[in-house]
Amino acid sequence: MNATQHSTLHPAIRECAEAVAATASGIREEQLQDRTPCEKFTVAELVDHLGGTLLSAARAARKEAQPGEGSAAPAMTPQALADSAGRAAAAWSDPAAYDGTTEFGPGEMPASLAASITLHELALHGWDLAQATGHPFDLGQDTERAAVDVVEQLAEQARSNGSYGPPVPVPSGAPAFHRALGASGRNPAWNG
Repeated sequence: MNATQHSTLHPAIRECAEAVAATASGIREEQLQDRTPCEKFTVAELVDHLGGTLLSAARAARKEAQPGEGSAAPAMTPQALADSAGRAAAAWSDPAAYDGTTEFGPGEMPASLAASITLHELALHGWDLAQATGHPFDLGQDTERAAVDVVEQLAEQARSNGSYGPPVPVPSGAPAFHRALGASGRNPAWNG
């Protein structure tokens, strides 16, 4: 059992999932076409992307096969996103989820990496949604540190595949989560 990964990542996944669910529950219909800090997505597109990713993350934690190419993904609403966040957090609560390999994203990978990607998606895209819709996205210090560690772990690969932009400098005394945002190419001061 990968107890260290579970004890570090699961509390952060759970806290971020709760923050995502709270944000999603407050999204209004008229906000769905608004821009987000993630330039690739409107609010509606990000709800759909993140919700689908979290459904896949829950399957990855349970070591279930991912749907095949061309499988229709369920349409995501803000409430469906909130539900998906809860399911992903629940699935990653099992310490055995972090063991071995699993199917996630482009193929098979270490389960602990899939957990890290789940935290990365929840933290960064959760913040994107919160910023775009005027909701708080407050995280505890341990979760902020876990998010920084994951973002820094994934940064080189994410930049090479276009998921992250160039790093945004943040002041040295900035909160840890601001360092994660800057490392991912996001401006922590983004405001529509």
